[in-house]
Amino acid sequence: MEGKPRIRPAAVAGRFYPGEASALDRQVAALLAAGEAAAASPPAPAVAIMAPHAGYIYSGGVAGRVFARALVPERVIVLGPNHTGLGPRVSVMAAGRFALPGGDVSIDEELAAAVLAEVAGAEPDEDAHRFEHSIEVELPFLRARQPRVRIVPIVLGGLSEAEAIGLGEGLHRAIARAGGGALVVASSDMSHYLPDEEARRVDRMALEPLLAFDPAGLYRAVRTHDISMCGFIPATAALAYARVAGGKPPELVAYATSGDASGDRERVVGYAGVFIG
Repeated sequence: MEGKPRIRPAAVAGRFYPGEASALDRQVAALLAAGEAAAASPPAPAVAIMAPHAGYIYSGGVAGRVFARALVPERVIVLGPNHTGLGPRVSVMAAGRFALPGGDVSIDEELAAAVLAEVAGAEPDEDAHRFEHSIEVELPFLRARQPRVRIVPIVLGGLSEAEAIGLGEGLHRAIARAGGGALVVASSDMSHYLPDEEARRVDRMALEPLLAFDPAGLYRAVRTHDISMCGFIPATAALAYARVAGGKPPELVAYATSGDASGDRERVVGYAGVFIG
């Protein structure tokens, strides 16, 4: 790309996570340390992971545990749901940087170009990324685990079951085309604004096919039972990618609801951390 690199300003710094660099570093380090202390296994290479994207006060504990479980490579594709409705259905920010307190995260232009070549419907776009938080909140964890990390951020919305699965398979081709060695991160919360007991019951219906390594089953469970899992399309795509990439069976690293942090059990959001080695 010629000219000045594009910088995507932080959209939710100071709200979802600390806006000051040293405070952000301290919080992420503490969440990762707690994740390491709670781990039953040492960190290992991952094919794909799923992590939540709420404010760290609510979902940071789950995120810390799943990121602590994974050895993060220098190349990462981050799939997030489209909360704003802006941009195309498969929006790839293909160049530039994401600004964060304490240092930017660069986009892997070679891998982004491969994604645009191999994934049906993928379009270079910045509109869908402008205010979208689902990718941004994963980046401080990725940067802490791998200071040299480069990303391909992809915002997804409105994909059918076949399209989501096809996207995951396309990511496998794209990663191979760009030389391999990438992690795929699906950014998703689970059910939204249900009583705690109901949220846990509903989330089990989505997690069952997810942990059974069944991307079509996950997509269908969310649609059939009207589960408000915002990132089910990214999760379906990540599962499809992991299957074709030869990943091991998914592992539920952590689960919680916002009620565990707030004490309010009447209207909660569910959070799950999933590791695929």
